[in-house]
Amino acid sequence: MRQSLALAGGLTATLAILAPSAANSTSTESVRGPAASTALTSARSVVGTVVRFSGGGVNVDVTIKSDNPTSRDLLSALPLRLSVEELAGREKISYLPRKLKTKGSPGSDPENGDLIYYAPWGNLGFYYDAAGIGFSRDTVNLGSYRASAKRLARLQRGSVAVRVLRRGPSS
Repeated sequence: MRQSLALAGGLTATLAILAPSAANSTSTESVRGPAASTALTSARSVVGTVVRFSGGGVNVDVTIKSDNPTSRDLLSALPLRLSVEELAGREKISYLPRKLKTKGSPGSDPENGDLIYYAPWGNLGFYYDAAGIGFSRDTVNLGSYRASAKRLARLQRGSVAVRVLRRGPSS
């Protein structure tokens, strides 16, 4: 149902009013625009979702292990293109176009094979040498991957496409 309102100066605004059954639906037909992905992602668990990073002739698949505001926000931002760079001989990092939500997400003690989000810098990190790195509230664990440092280095050869490969069994 649509209703029109007359505003001062002769402008007219049209409002769409959803019936109660449509307002409670999570189908893509009832949710539109940039909020659609966020609404759908937050309505379901994201654990088990596989995100593919493709570039430099390789694919690195990350399985989301944590259902938290940060992993849901990352998924809502996909697909996107990033660049990857080396950081301190310990991880490959990539800066996102915007910072992700972290309120309500737990910190972590990263291990080799973890994809993390480092809140102060707004970057993703693929840890491959996490020895001696301890717990931090600023480091949110998103998931895990299986790739060597050499394979990760190939992602540094240009633009990297990031997309959801498949949704987890509970999403």
